[in-house]
Amino acid sequence: MITYMDRAANGSAKKAIMGDIGVSEDDFFWVLIAFQLAYAIFEIPSGWLGDTVGPRSTLLRVVLWWSLFVALTGFVGTNMLGVYFGFTALIVIQFFFGVGEAGAFPNIAKSLYNWFPASDRGFAKSIVWMAARFMGGLTPLVWVLLVELGGLSWRQALWLFAALAAIWSVGFYLWFCNRPGEHSAVNSAERELIDKGRVSSKGPVQVPWGKLIRSRNLWAVCFMYVVTNFCWYFLMYSLPGTLKAHFSTWNTSAGGKILLALLAGCPLLIGMFGCLLGGTLSDRYIRRTGDRKWGRRLFGMIGYGGAGVCYFAAAAVKWLDPDNLFLFASFLILMGFMNDLIMAPAWAVCQDIGQDYAATVSGAMNMFGNLAGAVVGILVTGLLLKTYQGASGIITCFILYGIIYFVGVGLWAMIDPTKPIVPHDHSTDGIEPVGPTGSTGSTTSTERASV
Repeated sequence: MITYMDRAANGSAKKAIMGDIGVSEDDFFWVLIAFQLAYAIFEIPSGWLGDTVGPRSTLLRVVLWWSLFVALTGFVGTNMLGVYFGFTALIVIQFFFGVGEAGAFPNIAKSLYNWFPASDRGFAKSIVWMAARFMGGLTPLVWVLLVELGGLSWRQALWLFAALAAIWSVGFYLWFCNRPGEHSAVNSAERELIDKGRVSSKGPVQVPWGKLIRSRNLWAVCFMYVVTNFCWYFLMYSLPGTLKAHFSTWNTSAGGKILLALLAGCPLLIGMFGCLLGGTLSDRYIRRTGDRKWGRRLFGMIGYGGAGVCYFAAAAVKWLDPDNLFLFASFLILMGFMNDLIMAPAWAVCQDIGQDYAATVSGAMNMFGNLAGAVVGILVTGLLLKTYQGASGIITCFILYGIIYFVGVGLWAMIDPTKPIVPHDHSTDGIEPVGPTGSTGSTTSTERASV
């Protein structure tokens, strides 16, 4: 939640930040590119640390680092130690903010691989993404309540967000352990359930870089994730400002400001149910059929196809009825839901094919997705919106996004989660189908409840 709160704040704060340093808001996309570039570059190193050192220390480093640079962002536009923090300083600070956030989700993926049996990893990952989307979607409203209506400056709001991250770090340090066997509150029955069918590594984890680079499966996953990153970041970084600019009559009262903030956040808020549903349906399909390949693929293909249709529909609304706020927003909200159907299956695939190297594989997917997707997507979106003013820029972006989503449907069809990059001999780290009587080779839901 804190991860997405701190990132989504950029979409709400950019007008005030750029106003204080005297630079056009249209150029803020360079700041976003600096963040996403660093975020992408340091994904694999942070994932590697999670696999070799453990996710506990890596996640602590991640959160403390990024909270420091969120706080430093609050000093942009001021003189500190005799140095003026202007646009260049903002870009540098956001680059290091991206360095800090890199590795958060790969190490969460590694944590879930360590702590959950195979039959529940998709659902567990969906809960994580549901929480992220929830706070990302709520941030525009929180920002309006704190800054526009509550009287805080944008600087004070960022310092408050940074403080929350630091407080979280204390609780995490005191409670979390890398593995169930290290935690005093985990009993032997729980450890047996979590580790059922798992083949543990012998000795320290050594990442097989050559096999990762040669894996066609991993390349398919990486290109698939480019699609989400190219098309989705418009919702978090550009939609709040787009609604204010294109439906300005709603921005003249407190009620109108709150409505626009809610609509700007709704694609993420509704998307959290897509995260939950995608992981739940994926795991349920696999438990019932034993077919992990289509249990992951199917919901990714449905999600991408539906998201593409929604972007085309939103473009049509903007062309035919440009003042229809609610119909325009409705298609973008539905787009957010459809896109997020793929989130839990995508990250569960990284656990399926990565296994002991789940954090590194997740980092590779997220790095490639952000480097080739988010960085290029933000650049293209920024240039299109700057070149084609008004509705034409929005329509052009949405048509492009819709086409790319349909390319993503084909990429999902190339992914096979049943083929680990480094297969273990005699590994049973899978999900057996439920038979006609409801029996299964793995632990039943009743047994899970009793444990």
